[in-house]
Amino acid sequence: MCKRSRRDTGIGIAEMEVKLESEGGFQKKNSENVSLAKHRRSESPVDDTGVSFATTICPAPLCRQFWKAGNYTDTFASKATVHNGKNYLNVHPMFLHSNATSHQWAFGAIAELLDNAVDEIQNGATFVIVDKIANPRNGSPSLLIRDDGGGMDPEAMRHCMSFGYSDKKSKSTIGQYGNGFKTSTMRLGADAIVFSRHLRDSTLTQSIGLLSYTFLSRTGYDRIVVPMVDYEFNSVSGKMEIHHRSGKEHFMSNLSMLLQWSPYSTEAELLQQFDDIGPHGTKVVIYNLWFSDDGNAELDFERDPEDIHISGDIEKEATKFSVWREQHVANRLRYSLRVYLSILYLRLPETFRIILRGQLVEHHNLANDLKFPEFILYIPKCGGVKEGQVITTIGFIKEAPRVNVHGFSIYHKNRLILPFWPVVNIQGGRGRGVVGVLEANFVEPTHNKQGFERTSLFQKLESRLKEMTWEYWDYHCGLLGYHVHVKSAVKGHRVRGLSTKRKEPNDSVERENLKRHASIGVNSDDAEHGLKTEPVITANQEAPNFIEENRKLKEICREYEKRKVEDDMKVIKLKKELAEVKCKYQRLLAEATALDLMKEEKR
Repeated sequence: MCKRSRRDTGIGIAEMEVKLESEGGFQKKNSENVSLAKHRRSESPVDDTGVSFATTICPAPLCRQFWKAGNYTDTFASKATVHNGKNYLNVHPMFLHSNATSHQWAFGAIAELLDNAVDEIQNGATFVIVDKIANPRNGSPSLLIRDDGGGMDPEAMRHCMSFGYSDKKSKSTIGQYGNGFKTSTMRLGADAIVFSRHLRDSTLTQSIGLLSYTFLSRTGYDRIVVPMVDYEFNSVSGKMEIHHRSGKEHFMSNLSMLLQWSPYSTEAELLQQFDDIGPHGTKVVIYNLWFSDDGNAELDFERDPEDIHISGDIEKEATKFSVWREQHVANRLRYSLRVYLSILYLRLPETFRIILRGQLVEHHNLANDLKFPEFILYIPKCGGVKEGQVITTIGFIKEAPRVNVHGFSIYHKNRLILPFWPVVNIQGGRGRGVVGVLEANFVEPTHNKQGFERTSLFQKLESRLKEMTWEYWDYHCGLLGYHVHVKSAVKGHRVRGLSTKRKEPNDSVERENLKRHASIGVNSDDAEHGLKTEPVITANQEAPNFIEENRKLKEICREYEKRKVEDDMKVIKLKKELAEVKCKYQRLLAEATALDLMKEEKR
């Protein structure tokens, strides 16, 4: 979802609040909206008969193909203006598109929005919903993402929709750059509308904001303008009213633009979008979804009613491989959102659910797919200073040697950054089927969270993972029927920090201790000082028994998970009913208070 006040909101500096200015260009372009606002300003902003835009057409952008949609009729450069004696940088609307090109992959953009919902777990979020809905103006598909996090008050909403603000400083949160919401929404579609409800200290607010490339390109603005309206619940009247900080004329101008360019043509329809949010939460609707270069919709909602696929070349390429490889998660994650979301997070609390198109996404731990696993502890150092530590689980994929999948899935702060990243060239067969899983919090991801910055620490990690792959293969390839060449392999690629002599643990206690305190793989500085480490855990004859026992336990866990999902859905339903009862109670209380005041006045 949108980055909250503790969430991301962008880079650069820009004026983002919509307001009536004395500058002729802005006023001329909005003359019709201003006229409409003045005509309606005597009416209630929440009256069903208030401002509306009756057209049945929701204008689409000039070009529906994302990679060709960067053309713009106005001047291409951002412009500096002077307001009240101060200089401001007006960011040109083209920046919305160029900024979004950082996401080469549509699923990466969806993951950015889910990161925001996961970050809201600390504020009580229990679910995030990803679904397809119909644009009420023309029936075209739109993408819905909704969570029950803390929501955003008016100030936080402005931070979310603007450029130049981020106070997401927690070490546990995934977002950090303050640019994810803008890049992800504009990568998926030309337009996005955000609804957020926030409750704090008995003050209930509702905010609506529109980030629309269509609106800006069609009207020819030379700067980014974001229409926004805010409401506040009045406990006396029992109704939503204009927020006390919003001017009436300013509110009506923004509302008229929302009704013209959003999927909702009346104020009543806008406010109805809060019905399924509950007492707090955020909903993002992305519409005018982009097409791929072949002219087809980039997101395919029709192939699987319980999934969202990427259509076009990615899936066509995927189906060229063998049946075994095609069905492997390493291949399916590229075009199936359900598969990708199942491995997107290393851990999720039991109280949190990802729901895709009405069905729960079952969490998939990639480490459970390995056979003959080992656990290796790596302590990266830079200039002799310890930068952190990471435990890598490494083994063969369970389908080996039938499936040629290899590489490391690297997480950062619980979030998958690189899935099945191939660190070695297996042209000669060495390293085939070797897969690893690790969480590397000591290296920094790129802005789109689909890779890491090529720092010295990351390059050391890459070298270390290559060594792990080669050593694991050299000592275990015989388990898959390959001929073992341990001596020549170790001679050609010396593995730092790992003993070349393997020892089997003597008893179950020692085996468990080795799992908890896996072998320490050190960097070149450690190797030069002759540091020694304990041997890593090796595969043993009991592995098949453990696998079978693990399978049985998984079946039992699935039964419990199914029951828990049913219970959680009941809880969600009861929470919604409770919120409705609370609203009714507040309304009745306000009416009773008003009646008491009237009685006292009569006396």
